[in-house]
Amino acid sequence: MNTTRRRAACAAVLLLLAAGCGEQPPGRGFVLRYEEPAAGDRDDRRFLEDRALAEPVLAELNAYGDLPHRVTVVARSCGGEGTGYDPGERRIELCYDDLARERELIERSGSPRPEEDLAEIVRETIHHEAGHALADALHLTLGDRAEEDAADRFAQLMLLRGGPGGEHALLTAARSYDAEAAADPGADPADEHAPPAARAESHRCAVYGAAPVRHPDLATPARAGCSAVWARTRDTWTRDLDPLLRR
Repeated sequence: MNTTRRRAACAAVLLLLAAGCGEQPPGRGFVLRYEEPAAGDRDDRRFLEDRALAEPVLAELNAYGDLPHRVTVVARSCGGEGTGYDPGERRIELCYDDLARERELIERSGSPRPEEDLAEIVRETIHHEAGHALADALHLTLGDRAEEDAADRFAQLMLLRGGPGGEHALLTAARSYDAEAAADPGADPADEHAPPAARAESHRCAVYGAAPVRHPDLATPARAGCSAVWARTRDTWTRDLDPLLRR
């Protein structure tokens, strides 16, 4: 870097510092932090950060509702522990190492656009974990399985608010759950989530129920009641969220 450009860069840094770039994160709402990855996770951190996958999701969540406290979304290497919400720390851990597993499932399914599909799955995952954080903030009394189902329905609510783009994200996540079910058909008794095949069907039912005219390919006799199921999802979460909704 030549002397003139170095001086300009230093001046820009000073201006940013003067504007408060060193300020603490806000005291409430969803905030994001990236941690340094383990050596094997560097490409996955780069994938998250270069595509800015989390930032618009969290901005939308903060615009939609007003959390009474801060929830930190920490993108980090988890050593196989898995993405999840920690109510004690009020923290969502978004695991770099989960991306490698998801990418493998997507590629095994024969997707022609695995990186784009992975980005959609990350969006669905963040919304799911935000559902846990909001259930905690609202003091909703749910059992473990019921809360996991409710978090899936929160992801449906938020993504379907976005129209066709959100529908596409849910259907992409559903295909990932199908691939997970095919890779390991046995149910894990320790897993609090619904079986992957059931989660896939829940997402498809929501998409069809919210926009049946746009998705005639999803019409089956078993999905005849999906419009009513979707209406319950929308109305229940909207009612529960009412104390936090921005007017």
